This record gives sequence, C-alpha cells and structure tokens, in this order.
Amino acid sequence: MSAARGKFISLEGGEGAGKSTLLAGLHACIEQHGIALVQTREPGGTGVGEAVRTIVLDLAQRELAAETELLLMFASRAQLVREVIEPALHAGHWVLCDRFADASYAYQGGGRGQPESRIAALEDWACAGVKPDLTLLLDVPVATGRARAAGRGDADRIEVEADSFFERVRTTYRQRAAAEPDRFRMLDASQSPAVVLQAAIVAIAHLFEAKV
Repeated sequence: MSAARGKFISLEGGEGAGKSTLLAGLHACIEQHGIALVQTREPGGTGVGEAVRTIVLDLAQRELAAETELLLMFASRAQLVREVIEPALHAGHWVLCDRFADASYAYQGGGRGQPESRIAALEDWACAGVKPDLTLLLDVPVATGRARAAGRGDADRIEVEADSFFERVRTTYRQRAAAEPDRFRMLDASQSPAVVLQAAIVAIAHLFEAKV
C-alpha cells in the first residue's frame, strides 16, 4: 500500500515579516506530530536554485531585466518541484517552503509589473500542477518590515528597492489571499513571534486532522 500523499505548506510575506522565525517554530510543531518533514526555500533548495539565488540577490546584478528575473525564479522553482517537493509529497512527507509561486505574482508581478497572465502560464508549466495545500501569509506594514530587515546586515538586490515597490508587493499578496480564502491564511505579523506562531499552529490544525 502506497503512502498517503503529504501536505505542502508555503510561507509568504514581504521583507522583515518574520518568516524564518515562524519556519523554525512550525518545523518543530510538525515534527512533534510524528510527521516526516522536508523544509526548503525559494529561490534555492537545490544546487540549481541556490545558484539562481546568488544571481537574483546580488547587488552587482542591478541591471537584471524584470523578464530575466521572472524566468530565473521559475527555473529555480521548476527544479525544486521536480527534485525536492514532488518526490517528498509522493513519499508521504510534508513540505514546508519559504515562498513559492505566489511570491512571483507579488514580487515580479506587483513589484516589477510583469503581467499576471505571463506568470500564470509559467506557473502552469514549471510547477506541473503542484500547489500548496495551505499558504500562510505573514502580513506586516512595509515600514515595520523594513525596519526589522534593516537590522539583519547588508541589504541585497531586492531589499534595496523603494518603499513603493514593497507596497505593491504587499497589495498583491493581500489580493491573492482575498481571491483564494480556502488556501490562504493571513497572519498579523506585526505581533510577537510567539503570538504569530500560535496563530499559525491554529491555521494548520485541520491538516493534522486530515493526516492518514
């Protein structure tokens, strides 16, 4: 008898939303339920993806065209789906991913102005039908998030963008959450990490109940 397909949870949010802290808390929570878990990130998670991450975040690549950035993100995503996510889900493992396709709608779409239809076509091709069972959106005012991010060290190529860029990113994320309420759970990330983690645990509780 084959294992039941695993669950796929993605975390989304702008700069300084607290995804890294929440990922650590959720990882521990899921493993406490005796569930085999794979944690990964975008761009990254594979050799190809980490190479793409270096390019996309490199300040020396300020002239990178929006179209090139979009294609690079989906190249990384296509490899992650085939090398990591799909095999893990097929084996019955859960996958916890720091960003997935929604990030391209927010950053390359809302932020860079790439057409939604273009992103959707790339998602259909590159992701091969793989979509999160649940997406946790950490929502925080841009000013708050940027102030947090400023304390993490030197800014990367994305982090040096203007506030207006991140306002568009946040707006797009919120629009996507409103359009897919069954998949998204929006969390107030301006609260303390402990409060955000508790809200996230409540949000994923139904996935534990559905575990075979």
